[in-house]
Amino acid sequence: QVQLVESGGGLVQAGGSLRLSCTASGRTFSLYTMGWFRQAPGKEREFGAAITKSGDSTYYADSVKGRFSISRDNAKNTVYLQMNSLKPEDTGVYYCEASRRFGVKTTQREYDYWGQGTQVTVSS
Repeated sequence: QVQLVESGGGLVQAGGSLRLSCTASGRTFSLYTMGWFRQAPGKEREFGAAITKSGDSTYYADSVKGRFSISRDNAKNTVYLQMNSLKPEDTGVYYCEASRRFGVKTTQREYDYWGQGTQVTVSS
């Protein structure tokens, strides 16, 4: 089992950048596929980005492709989400999630753990 804590959220202007971090507990961080999801008020949680256990492969939702970048540092038990060219529609609570499954995963049902989330607000 793994516990996840997101950080780095905040208020930024449209076009700006923000870097989210997620720190995981335990010694088995490298055994999890990691992903970032977000949820806007009144909407369902949606997939944003995922990265394989070794960090050799990534996958992005079309809505963030080319603007967001996911990475991980297994030595630090941390996964990151670099967000550039932010838009107001990127506003929401961002969740770091972990999956026991192999390969990149893009649906909520494939993930086993997630944190409390961190708020990202992009002003126009």
